[in-house]
Amino acid sequence: MRNIEELTKNVKKYKKAVIQQNLDSKKNTVAYVTLKGKPRVLKWFVPGYKRQMMTEYSILKKGASKLNMPSLCEIDEENNVLVTNYIIGENLCDIINNEKTTKDEKQRLMILLAEWFFNFHNHFKTDESFRIRGDSTLRNFLMTDRIWGVDFEESRPGKTIEDIAGMCASILTTDPMFTSEKFQLCKTFIESYMKLAPGRITNINDEIAYSLLEKIQWRSDDEEIIRKYSKKIKEKELI
Repeated sequence: MRNIEELTKNVKKYKKAVIQQNLDSKKNTVAYVTLKGKPRVLKWFVPGYKRQMMTEYSILKKGASKLNMPSLCEIDEENNVLVTNYIIGENLCDIINNEKTTKDEKQRLMILLAEWFFNFHNHFKTDESFRIRGDSTLRNFLMTDRIWGVDFEESRPGKTIEDIAGMCASILTTDPMFTSEKFQLCKTFIESYMKLAPGRITNINDEIAYSLLEKIQWRSDDEEIIRKYSKKIKEKELI
């Protein structure tokens, strides 16, 4: 993967950016910088990912004023860069998996997360279909005094249950994996969403089982345990 210094050294408009922190990303180069004295995130898309860049651009442009997501500062199509504001928050994955986080707080966060998805799905809904955020993982959310969603390059038209099941698969497969607490968190998340959107979610166990199997491409070392619980959830409806 390219280093953000390649961008800041070689592209004039970013030469005065002060790199504060490289941010995790599986595909693209992402960094927190100060640009003209302001905190910003530079997301440098790899060649061939312009479609994904335009997808994220359109989501942020339409949603940032109404939803908890970063504000778009600039799109640089020549260099495949999105510039957004920087949100000072803690990653939701770290909070949920922190032993010091109380069970009540984790339950509260699941309710807030369900509300975020409900608001996202409703905001982008059309008469014909829903748009889902895609890549629904705990690491794509930050917590300040509220929950913020980040990273929308995989957003697409789809079924809302895909987002809900994907998030449950993420909750279950972050360490510690498949604990009774994690199953309870999934249950709270699903029930909270269903209260907001009655009738929108059906056959959730089948969808979670499928989403778990999709995780194997990123978690090959855990394939055996993931397949085991995918089968259990599908057959015994554990959630």
